[in-house]
Amino acid sequence: MTDQAVLDLSPLIGTKDACSAAGRPRATHYRRHRVSPEPERPVAIAQTDRVQPAALSAAERSTILEVLHSERFCDAAPAQVWATLLDEGIYLGSQSTYYRLLHTVHGDVRERRSQATHPTKVKPELVAHDPNEVWSWDITKLHGPAKWTYFYLYVVLDVFSRKTVGWMLATRESAILAEQLLSATILAENVPAGQLTLHADRGSSMASKPVALLLADLGVTKTHSRPRVSNDNPYSESQFKTLKYCPSFPGKFASIEEARAFCADFFYAYNEHHRHAGLGLLTPNVVHSGQAKAVHARRAVVLDAAHARHSNRFRRPPQPPRLPTSAWINPPNEKEAAAQ
Repeated sequence: MTDQAVLDLSPLIGTKDACSAAGRPRATHYRRHRVSPEPERPVAIAQTDRVQPAALSAAERSTILEVLHSERFCDAAPAQVWATLLDEGIYLGSQSTYYRLLHTVHGDVRERRSQATHPTKVKPELVAHDPNEVWSWDITKLHGPAKWTYFYLYVVLDVFSRKTVGWMLATRESAILAEQLLSATILAENVPAGQLTLHADRGSSMASKPVALLLADLGVTKTHSRPRVSNDNPYSESQFKTLKYCPSFPGKFASIEEARAFCADFFYAYNEHHRHAGLGLLTPNVVHSGQAKAVHARRAVVLDAAHARHSNRFRRPPQPPRLPTSAWINPPNEKEAAAQ
């Protein structure tokens, strides 16, 4: 009786509601009335081959195209044509139909003029095996005594040794000041022409003509980060974070003299005492001045002596942290290296 009630009600209210009204689990109903074997299903028709029952006929599509290509409307946008005909009491199809027919049938929906396309900016891939091969430079703001007042800190960093080879604090960002700093730093480091690559982001000072001409005269290759890609200049960004997270960083400075005094102390400590994990826990000045191997050897002697005294405290002979062999900005991944 229950099965028959479900069968009688299903065409009227659906199987789910019929089972609920009769108090019969749907799984039981389907299991008892399942057709076995299942009837063959019709062959599926691809979406592109299906015919929409309400689709326009060939004659209707032809009429729309004739109107769109007519002398009256050949220079008008499809939306303009649709609105004009609608005001005249004529409806041939929707706006989207007009656009679709022009696009799929004749390919007429396109830019009328050639559009300038800019090539994708190349990802900078730079490597330094020794000091003074690749430098990174950037400018950051330090808050002044009043709201909306800033001091501009220019910093030039050696990528291999992480040493701050040059810095300057000014009241404005200027291409001329940047040119003076770079010129003085290259001269102080005695960098020969053709050896140095200078990397920066695309700020106005970094991409300025005076800086470009100076670097060309000095035989320095310049590269730039991609637009809106901050990790293309990771060494400068990391140093600025170290600066601003320093416990003694005041947040804002009462005067430019106070800011200069703080920066002088910070960069001295950074070069002489700050030990980098990427440098085998050596200071930038030790690596930059070529003392890294000697310091590494002295560390090895101390560790060997400690192992000899208490070998039971070590699983294996201890080794000092490895010395840096190279420093990369955007090292190529395995797929890119294989493609090359």
